[in-house]
Amino acid sequence: MPRPVVILDFGSQYTQLIARRIREEHVYCEIHPCTTSLDALKAMEPTALIFSGGPSSVFVEDAPTVDPAALELGVPVLGICYGMQLLSHLLGGTVVPATEREYGPAKLRVDEPVGLLSPFDAGEEVDVWMSHGDRVERLPEGFRVLGHTANSPYAAVGHLGKSIFGVQFHPEVAHTPRGIDILRAFLFEVAGVEPDWTPGSFVESSVQAIQRQIGDARAVCGLSGGVDSSVAAMLVSRAIGDRLTCIFVDNGLLRKHEARRVMEMFEGRLHLNIVHVDAREEFLTALRGVVDPEQKRKIIGKVFIDVFDREARRFENVRFLVQGTLYPDVIESVSFKGPSAVIKSHHNVGGLPERMKLELCEPLRLLFKDEVREVGTVMGMPHDLLWRQPFPGPGLAVRCPGAIDEDKLAVLREADAILEEEIRAAGYYERLWQSFAVLVPVKTVGVMGDQRTYEWVVAIRAVESRDGMTADWARLPYEVLARISARIINEVRGCNRVCYDISSKPPSTIEWE
Repeated sequence: MPRPVVILDFGSQYTQLIARRIREEHVYCEIHPCTTSLDALKAMEPTALIFSGGPSSVFVEDAPTVDPAALELGVPVLGICYGMQLLSHLLGGTVVPATEREYGPAKLRVDEPVGLLSPFDAGEEVDVWMSHGDRVERLPEGFRVLGHTANSPYAAVGHLGKSIFGVQFHPEVAHTPRGIDILRAFLFEVAGVEPDWTPGSFVESSVQAIQRQIGDARAVCGLSGGVDSSVAAMLVSRAIGDRLTCIFVDNGLLRKHEARRVMEMFEGRLHLNIVHVDAREEFLTALRGVVDPEQKRKIIGKVFIDVFDREARRFENVRFLVQGTLYPDVIESVSFKGPSAVIKSHHNVGGLPERMKLELCEPLRLLFKDEVREVGTVMGMPHDLLWRQPFPGPGLAVRCPGAIDEDKLAVLREADAILEEEIRAAGYYERLWQSFAVLVPVKTVGVMGDQRTYEWVVAIRAVESRDGMTADWARLPYEVLARISARIINEVRGCNRVCYDISSKPPSTIEWE
C-alpha cells in the first residue's frame, strides 16, 4: 500500500467524511484513534496528518489530545475545528470558551491566498460551515491569519515554514461547497502527495497480498450474493483460483428466486467454485414460533454457523475464511469514543473464525462501499450485481415481524418482487439506498370482488442514504406508489392493504427489526 495520509480521530461525527473526501481524490488515507502512540504513527510513515474535529473542549479533564512530538515528524499537519484548537493549545497559543456556540453557515473572507487558501483570491468570500464552542484567541508563534469570519478572527491559520495549518470550519461537509478545493490544496500543494490510490492499483496490490497471506492453503467464503462478499470472493479467486470454495447457504429467508439467481451468476457467469447448500428446513424449524427479533437473529446466526461449519469440513487444507468486511466496520470497532460508541465489531459472522480455527482474509477491509463497487467494475463484474441494494444477513426474518412461517414468507416474497420490478421500471432502484416490503403482523378487513376479506398488511419502505448510518424516506411519486399498491393487492394472495413507511433514521431504523 502507498504511504497514507493519517487522520487522527478526536470523536467527530464527520471523521469518516474527511476520509471519503480524500479517497475521492485517489489519495490513500487511514483513520486512527487520537490515542495512537507516537511509535505507531512513525511506523505508518504518513505523508501528512489531519486532526479531526470533535465534541470535546481542550479545557475539560481528560480532553482528547495527542503526543506533541507528532507535530515534529516533519510532515504537513491540518487541524479541523477541535483539531485546530488542539494545535493552538499544544503550540503555545491561547484557546478560550466562546460566549456562544457557533453552528451553521458563515462567510470566510480570504486574507492571504496561500497554503490551504491558495485556490482563492485575496478578499474573496467563501461559504463555510461552522460547528464549535471554543475559539482561538491568540495564535502560536509563527502562525499567520489566512482567513476570518465575522465571529472567528482566526478561521483559517497557518505556519507556512512548518506546513501546519488549521481551520475553524469543516471543509469536508457539503455545506462548505468549496471545501474540497481546500483539501486538495493541502494534499497536493502543501503535502505534495500523489493521486495513486486507484481501483486498478488496489486490485493489483491486493492479489499479491492475498497470495502471500494464503500461500498454498485453501479458503472458504460465505457467499451471500451481495456486493461485499461477491467482490471479496472475486478478488480472492483471482489470487488463488479454485483453491477458494464459496459456500452459498439457502436459509429459506431469501428473496424470490434468489438462490437460482446466485448460482446462475457465480457458477454460470463468473465461474467461481461454489457450493449450494439447501438448509431451508433447518432454519425454519429452528425459527418456528419465535417472536422476539433479537432471538431470531441469534438463532439464524447459530444455525448458519452449524451449517457453514459442517460444509467447510468437507474440504481439506482449509485454513482461511474470506469475509467482505469494509473499512467503516474496522473504524467503528476501534472507535476513539469508546466501547459504548462501537456500532458493531468488524467481523461479519460472529464467532465463526474462533470455532472453526480459521484465519481471516478480509481483502476489502480498507475500502468504503463506493470503492468496493469501483474495484468490482475494474474486475469486470456485472453492473447489476455491483449495484444491488443491501440485503440484511437475517434476510426476510427481519422484514416479517412476529413468528415466521412459509405462508407469511410467500406473501412477503411476492410483494417484494413486485416492489422491485416497479422501482426498477420507474428508474429509482439505483437512486435509493434500499427499497423493500415488510409483512406487518396485522390483518385488516377488505372487500375484493364483493367478498369480505381479512388479510395481511404490507408496508413499503424506501430510503435515501449515502452509507446507511442515517437515512431519509424517499419521496416517491404518487403514481409509482399507486402502481405498487394496486399490483400487490391484486396479485398477491393474502394481502389486502398496502402502507408507505415515512419514518427517517433516526429515530427509526431502516429495517423494521
